Amino acid sequence: MTDLVIRGGTILDGTGSAAFTADIAITGGKIAAIGPNLPKGAREIDARGLLVTPGFVDIHTHYDGQATWDEELAPSTPHGVTTLVMGNCGVGFAPARKEDHATLIELMEGVEDIPGAALHEGISWNWESFPEYLDALEARRYAADIGAMVAHGPLRTYVMGMRGAKNEPATPTDVAEMARLTEDAMTAGAFGFSTSRTITHRAMDGEPVPGTFAAEDELFAIGRALGRAGRGVFEVAPAGLSGEDLVAPDREIDWVCRLAADIGRPVTWLMLQNNVQPDAWKHLMQLSVEAQAKGFQVVPQVAGRPFGVLIGLSGLHRFKACPSFAPLLGKPVAEIAAAMKSPDLRERLIAESAVHVEQVRKDIPVLALIFDNFEQTYLLGDPVDYEPSADRSIAHIARTKGIDAVEACYDAMIERDGGALLMQPFLGYSHGNGEALREMLTHPAAVLGLADGGAHCNAICDASTPTWMLTHWTRDRTRGEKLELPHVIKKLTKDPADLFGFPDRGVLKPGYRADVNIIDYDNLTLREPALVADLPAGGTRYLQAAEGYRYTIVAGEVTRQDDQFTGARPGRLVRSTQFEAGQKIAAE
Repeated sequence: MTDLVIRGGTILDGTGSAAFTADIAITGGKIAAIGPNLPKGAREIDARGLLVTPGFVDIHTHYDGQATWDEELAPSTPHGVTTLVMGNCGVGFAPARKEDHATLIELMEGVEDIPGAALHEGISWNWESFPEYLDALEARRYAADIGAMVAHGPLRTYVMGMRGAKNEPATPTDVAEMARLTEDAMTAGAFGFSTSRTITHRAMDGEPVPGTFAAEDELFAIGRALGRAGRGVFEVAPAGLSGEDLVAPDREIDWVCRLAADIGRPVTWLMLQNNVQPDAWKHLMQLSVEAQAKGFQVVPQVAGRPFGVLIGLSGLHRFKACPSFAPLLGKPVAEIAAAMKSPDLRERLIAESAVHVEQVRKDIPVLALIFDNFEQTYLLGDPVDYEPSADRSIAHIARTKGIDAVEACYDAMIERDGGALLMQPFLGYSHGNGEALREMLTHPAAVLGLADGGAHCNAICDASTPTWMLTHWTRDRTRGEKLELPHVIKKLTKDPADLFGFPDRGVLKPGYRADVNIIDYDNLTLREPALVADLPAGGTRYLQAAEGYRYTIVAGEVTRQDDQFTGARPGRLVRSTQFEAGQKIAAE
């Protein structure tokens, strides 16, 4: 008798093939058989009328600190993620000497908006080298499998000290040592190396991520360590990512293509539409296609929805620093919203916010833009809408009501007892629709990533991207073409697994790992994010619920049922060394 049989589900196996109806038998954490009328299992799940898919593989997360204290790995795992990769964007926590702990925490807090107090309290630091970090993770149990990349920031700081942290040029000796340690990390089981070159990624002291200005000899030497290991992905957050440098993107894709040719390993680079050059991504996509045609693995990593910031009473908003708001700080959101219904307080806060934003405009222009850009600030809604039309903008609502945009913003924020959120997209929404994203998602050169699970805790919750891919792109979209469901499932499963070298997952076939989602697709719903204070030291983060994941199964064990954790923790650290280069699963 097999351990588990999933009966009669509508199967999308991750290969992009059409759906079919069958049973799935699972034994010993692997898929034993797929077909009609399979023999009875020790446990049975009735999946008739439900969608059955491989578990989702998320290649772009930032759980580097959280994974040292937390087992659940939310907010990613509630959205069907069964394998995740961390160590992205050049930030992480290994290798690390004791004297560098605070520096690395400030770097992660500045770049990824993870509360520093939570990291200080939560991380145990029972490692120094990257192999020791992997050993520490291997001792823990999780609701999903995790893999890790070695990041440029901690590597450079470890080798060069503050010279590295402050982006001084590396000497040949420094470069050789970074390459040696990277090869050690790969030998220990890292899934690659990441670096950031965008000046928008900065530590709390304003210093760009270590390695932002690294010379080619440094980058290529580190890349060759991956080549010698014969495994791993080189990930780049490129210069010009946000449109801050108009000539950088072409320059970046040039060296990325040369690097891929030199090291013989995949190079994935983050690509988003920016408002300065909203169509530049098309040229970069074409260059990557041409590089792939020459046999070089140059892979743009694209997003499933716009990247921006959430605005609301529970988090960031223009009234928070006003004198009249001070008595409300720390109170429950519903109580704040009730108080803000007072006409007198409304008048005072709106007047005070004008003075506050004027000062912010002088001190932090980017923040002032968030507070003032009402044409591109939209109602998010519940269920959420990450492709809002212009009539959902605060500016449009204000014009319709004949009031000032600040008043419309104020009124929108206190709706639903203060739980209402506004969304302001920075990247991926230049034309006020999702067409650029749709083209990227259908481009043969691209892989889906950029969900940033565990990061930007008080600004976004893009870890719910897998659910949005299903609800919006394949089912509910009205403002343009939808995406085919088999295509999206492949984007969430096989494609990222193949890129990062997970040959045993991402597909539902006999012999593969039994990571499975069973989804009530017709009723799948993505709810509005909510800010909770559940991190160490009382740190806050946005969590976003989904309704409709009937079962999530990791290595044959049910980790979530009816959108709740079961307490099962079959997830483990996965090392790239577990798989031989080019390994394939023999499907029966």
